[in-house]
Amino acid sequence: MHSKTLWKIGKVLEGLGLVIVLAGVMVSINLGMEDQTLGSMNAELQGLGVGMGFFLSGYLLERWAGKK
Repeated sequence: MHSKTLWKIGKVLEGLGLVIVLAGVMVSINLGMEDQTLGSMNAELQGLGVGMGFFLSGYLLERWAGKK
């Protein structure tokens, strides 16, 4: 694939990771307001884990494409 295309895909993955983290935090806040503390922590950890995975893969892809 072309380096510029890989760089753009990396940026999209980074953005998607940040959106997933934000969604996890929002779900966590909503569950916390309903006194579901364990569900709140679970939602936040899942959002952070999945979002971090997308962000990290996008970051690494972007760096790798920039070195080509």
